[in-house]
Amino acid sequence: MADSLLVGIVSLFSLLLVFNYSFHKIEEGHVGVYFRGGALLSTISGPGFHAMIPFITTFRHVQVTLQTDEVKNVPCGTSGGVMIYFDRIEVVNVLSVSSVYDIVKNYTADYDKALIFNKVHHELNQFCSIHNLHEVYIDLFDQIDENLKTALQRELNEMAPGLFIQAVRVTKPKIPETIRKNYELMEAEKTKLLISIQHQKVVEKDAETERKRAVIEAEKEAQIAKIQYEQKVMEQESKQRVAKIEDEMYLASVKSKADAEFYKQAKHSEGNKILLTSEYLELKKYEALGKSSKVYYGPNIPSLFMNSDCHDLTKSNVET
Repeated sequence: MADSLLVGIVSLFSLLLVFNYSFHKIEEGHVGVYFRGGALLSTISGPGFHAMIPFITTFRHVQVTLQTDEVKNVPCGTSGGVMIYFDRIEVVNVLSVSSVYDIVKNYTADYDKALIFNKVHHELNQFCSIHNLHEVYIDLFDQIDENLKTALQRELNEMAPGLFIQAVRVTKPKIPETIRKNYELMEAEKTKLLISIQHQKVVEKDAETERKRAVIEAEKEAQIAKIQYEQKVMEQESKQRVAKIEDEMYLASVKSKADAEFYKQAKHSEGNKILLTSEYLELKKYEALGKSSKVYYGPNIPSLFMNSDCHDLTKSNVET
């Protein structure tokens, strides 16, 4: 009975052990690659639970989403013989699922050591060896990221198609302390120079602003003076036009009065022409004679009344 119980326990333990090593889980963003007797199998499994032959088959996770590999403390010698160190270089990369089998087969599941870490060391040393310290540390430092990314991707396109470099971030390298202090002093002097230049630009800008303000003010005053002058000219022209209109009105009035007087005289003359007929004048002559208080004597009296021209009688022989 005891032997049967022991066999049952051993069997149960064996089943649990087999079950534990037979089933495994692949996380999202990864795939599983399998090895049997050290040989890579062609089977690639996706995320989820999977089964395999325990103790004979093993598996490895391979990430197929963006991942960041950190390469630390990379030594680099410049063309001038100065040794500097890059504390950390981050390489953001992604592996295509379709390329997993070939890359793992050629470079193992730890492909990033051969394809990224070692390549970063190589490319950085190549870069530093052809540039001096000032170029690496100051002048060309902002180009290291892009140059390293381009060099890595160019190599990967030939050696491991399907592995893509998304970005490279390089920290400022460590340089010898004495040189670093000199650079700090140099940067301080540059900062002072930049401050001086900026102050000069500010002064020049203020002067330029003041000059423009003066020009604008002068133009404003000139425009105001021009407007005032034009207003005065317009006022004088308006007065002249008013005076001209008044003169024209007065002339028209005088002409109208003269025309009226002329018309009156003309009509009066026409009336006189109509009124002063021979009969009317004859009548007026006798009326005047009848009203006269003088008496005339002499032989020429009959001719006085018979002569139609009264003015010829002024020298006749009349005796009072």
